[in-house]
Amino acid sequence: MRLSFTKMHGLGNDFVVINALDNPFNLSPSQIQKIADRHCGIGFDQLLVIEPPSVSEAIFDYRIFNADGQEVEQCGNGARCFARYVREKNLTTLSRIPVKTNTGLITLSCRDDGLVAVEMGQPILEPEQIPFIADTRQTKYVIDVNNQTVEASVVSIGNPHVVLSVPDVTTAPVGELGPLLETHPRFPNRVNVGFMQIINADQISLRVFERGVGETQACGSGACAAAVAGILQGKLNNEVKVDLSGGSLLISWPDQQSPITMVGPAEFVFEGVINL
Repeated sequence: MRLSFTKMHGLGNDFVVINALDNPFNLSPSQIQKIADRHCGIGFDQLLVIEPPSVSEAIFDYRIFNADGQEVEQCGNGARCFARYVREKNLTTLSRIPVKTNTGLITLSCRDDGLVAVEMGQPILEPEQIPFIADTRQTKYVIDVNNQTVEASVVSIGNPHVVLSVPDVTTAPVGELGPLLETHPRFPNRVNVGFMQIINADQISLRVFERGVGETQACGSGACAAAVAGILQGKLNNEVKVDLSGGSLLISWPDQQSPITMVGPAEFVFEGVINL
């Protein structure tokens, strides 16, 4: 089987994009893992799939698979790459592009300055909807992990995130706590783990350990989750610059009745064909 693909990245968070508008997508988890292998395959953090719309409100369906072959609900950096791909491949001429993810509709916009804006929808804060095992909704939760307790915010941006505040992201225990929290029993669907350092009310630094992937250079939904956590704690303003190792994103959340908007770049890397 020969599969055509496009390699893209958003702030170093890298993707393989598959156009499945004409040919149904039917790769197995083991085939996805082969493509994800950075030594014997192409290598990616997530595989992005473009499919015909399954609802009338959308122009495309947007599916995401992690490097472990498992399908997930959302990827913000991937959404920006998705938008640039469908515009530059002339799959749509719309400036605002509604697409359906596994958890609902999001709207993508390619701007004149070359950046892409994504309306990510409203954050989900109720524990059972995230999902997260807790008796009541709280701004911060105490979680027992590795014979210690950590305080963290928990939020879904279409996919689950836990956000820890740290004094310095360069020394944050990403490699230690990341995998332990990712698979913690209080997160039935596993979780993405963010380590947030607040620089000031308008700026944070962030590292993210993504479920099924490990630490990535950037995480768009993680940036949104961290901004929401800081805003709800009263520590951040409604527009926040999020610095990640791959670059910066601008996240805005005007109020709790509004969608979160993320603005950042999306880049093409190369195209090719792989034998599976």
